[in-house]
Amino acid sequence: MHKSLRTLGPALLAMALAGCHLVYVPDIHQGNLLDKKAVDQLKPGMTKRQVLVLLGSPSVVSPFDQDHWNYVSTQQHRGGPITIRSFKLTFNNDTLARTEGDFFAPDAEQLLKASEKYRATYPVEETQGDKSTSGGGSSGSDGGQGTDKP
Repeated sequence: MHKSLRTLGPALLAMALAGCHLVYVPDIHQGNLLDKKAVDQLKPGMTKRQVLVLLGSPSVVSPFDQDHWNYVSTQQHRGGPITIRSFKLTFNNDTLARTEGDFFAPDAEQLLKASEKYRATYPVEETQGDKSTSGGGSSGSDGGQGTDKP
């Protein structure tokens, strides 16, 4: 009897907290998050490769119809209603023919700004490799291995 009360107490407490909305429910974002600047750069006549570089991989490509790409995103704010956004690209002979959809509603811009906090904030030097030395590369006496020796 005492053991069942020990189990029942925390369960009832958890249910009470869940009913009071004291339990944290995260925002859920799934799918493609497109940048409005990148979408504005789309022009009819662009190749599929150019669109891939600009927007990234589409969410949905039918194996039976390679001329339609769909970029889909879903958003749910703290357990509320799910918002679905879609952006459809139509190609003709591997060139962009038409775009349609309402991917960028006013709150999508806020979502892009909120996603910036997850990007890397540390300094990134793309011109230097992992093994380069501060003295001009891996041409020292280490046999071209690029290790730093004092």
